[in-house]
Amino acid sequence: MKERREYKIAVIAGDGIGPEVIAEGRKLLERAAELDGSFSFCFTEFPWGCDYYLKEGCMMPPDGLDRLAGHDAVFLGAVGRPDVPDHVSLRGLLLAIRHGFDQYVNIRPVKLFPGAPCPLKDVRPEDIDMVFVRENSEGEYSGSGAWLYEGTPQEVVIQNGVFSRKGTERIIRHAYELARRDGRSLTSISKGNALNYSMVFWDRVFKEVGEEYPDVETHTLLVDAAAMFMVKDPRRFQVVVASNLFGDILTDLGAAISGGMGLAAGANINPERVHPSMFEPIHGSAPDIAGRGLANPMATFWSAAQLMDHLGEKTWHDRILAVVARMLRDGTGLTRDLGGTASTSECGDTAADLLGEA
Repeated sequence: MKERREYKIAVIAGDGIGPEVIAEGRKLLERAAELDGSFSFCFTEFPWGCDYYLKEGCMMPPDGLDRLAGHDAVFLGAVGRPDVPDHVSLRGLLLAIRHGFDQYVNIRPVKLFPGAPCPLKDVRPEDIDMVFVRENSEGEYSGSGAWLYEGTPQEVVIQNGVFSRKGTERIIRHAYELARRDGRSLTSISKGNALNYSMVFWDRVFKEVGEEYPDVETHTLLVDAAAMFMVKDPRRFQVVVASNLFGDILTDLGAAISGGMGLAAGANINPERVHPSMFEPIHGSAPDIAGRGLANPMATFWSAAQLMDHLGEKTWHDRILAVVARMLRDGTGLTRDLGGTASTSECGDTAADLLGEA
């Protein structure tokens, strides 16, 4: 008899609607474990976020990474509230974990399911099916810079983008490997015509690494052109690799054309598995609707599916996404942003029930 696998999951529900959607994501994970029988979850909750910051003066304790390190994955809800500056909340928790655990691969799927709202004219679900591979550890979000003569007429602000050979090459190689594995094309996003150091370097590395992957069809686009084509011709995108900033912006556009932020999920991956990876819906904390049962938890379902895939439970990744697809297709258990009447918890209940049928 095989030994039952126990997965240790650190849960940071965070702020705003974070606790509500994470509760429903956990509901699906626990239902999957119940149905499968060969694995279980041990969830450990960490009350970190903006509430913690207002009490303790930090977004997480100094030994936060040490306390997370022994887990198989981190499940994050949302971070942010109006009375805490965004750069404080972001850098004190989310970026601290991404950087500290070298989660240098950010995976954001952009897929239009039948039944999901799409603002684009004459676009079919099969026309929008792309995966963004976003550099997640340096680039424009490295936090390097200076603020000189603050508050004076001579005030100067310098924000550096940091693009190392190691960081740039490993994210581009990861994207090439994904494109080769899935038999898909790879598009690199740049702005080499204006950013004459960072993006010229990015373009050069993309070309150099590509010499090892002659079987992968490649394209390069300036970021402004990419934004235009995502609206005018999204079919041209399959696997996309981009820097931290460009990937962040374009994936929000991707969410807008594929059903909205309520369906947008993200995975922060440490491919070498030296550190735990982190999985999160990317819709933010939405404090205006927190506590009202209006939040859409489907992005958290998708994040849970990514978590299952990372743990090696690919079957349950597929089954969770099949449930999301069925709910959108049939209009079952949907929250108000998707045209339904279900509360956050009712949406989760519906998904958990359907998971047994998927």
